[in-house]
Amino acid sequence: MGTLGEWIGSSTSYLSPRAPGQRDAWSEELIETGRSGSQHLREVAEIAPPAQVAQALGMEAGGTVVVRRRMMLVDERPVELTDSYYPATVAAGTPLAEAKKIPGGAPTLLAEIGYSPDEVYEDISIRAPTREEADLLHVQDESLVVVLFRVVMAAGRIPFEASVMTMLPEGRHFRYRFKAR
Repeated sequence: MGTLGEWIGSSTSYLSPRAPGQRDAWSEELIETGRSGSQHLREVAEIAPPAQVAQALGMEAGGTVVVRRRMMLVDERPVELTDSYYPATVAAGTPLAEAKKIPGGAPTLLAEIGYSPDEVYEDISIRAPTREEADLLHVQDESLVVVLFRVVMAAGRIPFEASVMTMLPEGRHFRYRFKAR
């Protein structure tokens, strides 16, 4: 298995709307390092959210979300599984609920319908992959994965997106910059 090398990522580009014709943040970030990146949309569905997602989105019992499940690839190799959840009250009837790529990505569409990030919460943990994750990422059960859980909130601390990113740790470097208000 070849090495992925190191790449340094920042969440900012993944939360910002894209200009017309601009590549998605994932592909753009990898091109800058001389590699190619792509995504495969695995599923789009309206479901009852997992407990952690429901809590993060401040949802009442019985509420539903639209989930967009994607596999992220580097040079055609699966390196990350990203499940993004949007309250059905935000996503239903929009391209977020359709099983196709969104021009400019979800942040661009969300900004167009009035949901721009004001605050972001991220939690990073390390654990063994589930059987399904191991199969999809082509790793052994005893391997480790990095899990980044992100909640994006609009002004007034209104959560409108929760994402669970399960990724191979090889070559990852997380960089954060905070600005005091």
